[in-house]
Amino acid sequence: MRARLVEVFRYRELLYNLVVRDLKVRYRNSVLGVAWSLLNPLFMMLVFTVVFTVMQHSDIERYPVFVLCALLPWNFFLSSVTGATGSIVGSAHLVKKVYFPRELLPLSIVLSNLVNFLLALLVLFGMMALFHVRLTLWILYLPLLILVQIVFSSGMALLLSTLNVFYRDTQHIMEVLMLAWFFVTPILWDHNILPEVASFLGIGWPVRRLTFILNPMASLISAYRDILYFGRNIDLAFLSRTVVTALVFLAIGYWVFARYSKVFGEEV
Repeated sequence: MRARLVEVFRYRELLYNLVVRDLKVRYRNSVLGVAWSLLNPLFMMLVFTVVFTVMQHSDIERYPVFVLCALLPWNFFLSSVTGATGSIVGSAHLVKKVYFPRELLPLSIVLSNLVNFLLALLVLFGMMALFHVRLTLWILYLPLLILVQIVFSSGMALLLSTLNVFYRDTQHIMEVLMLAWFFVTPILWDHNILPEVASFLGIGWPVRRLTFILNPMASLISAYRDILYFGRNIDLAFLSRTVVTALVFLAIGYWVFARYSKVFGEEV
């Protein structure tokens, strides 16, 4: 793995060009161009705000900021994973003809979506100012949270892009699973509405705790919301478990990718 990482670093200029290519293709022939990175989460926030505060009353204060703090990281994760899943198959013409570290393809998708995420944060900060949500010193944790999410998303991207080479249904299955994942993650709702313990089949299940143990994105989004919406410190022990989970996913994803990347040219 160390040798492969060194090789990826040697091809960093190609990685940069792939990121730029992805951004150009995404906004080609678009009138608003990069502005869609700002308008898309804003439109989604408005829809969810109308649904959950007008049509269905919510007691959450400053609900637009509450939603954006979670929606932006989720969109970053969703776009990274779904885009990277088809990255190897979608670049079959390159994989068959030119040698380069194949991991550059899914990683470039993650990094291009990182650019969109950073731009979209401008919308969040603007909404925070509009709703008088103060920034606190805990905002200094933001780069760390972004880094942890990059690690987790990269692990998922490497794993799923490999699976999609051999099983083309992976991309379609993931679209369905990501929709389900969205609704079980505390993006539109506060995790405090979950009971501490719920009985099922005569067994008491720690529902709230399991939500965070089994769902790494729930943990990350909770941390984003703590430092941005609530302006408070995050539980470092809680965050450390999320860091370990992200590193485990990256290690597994990279191992699977490295093992099978040699036959990508034959399979695509």
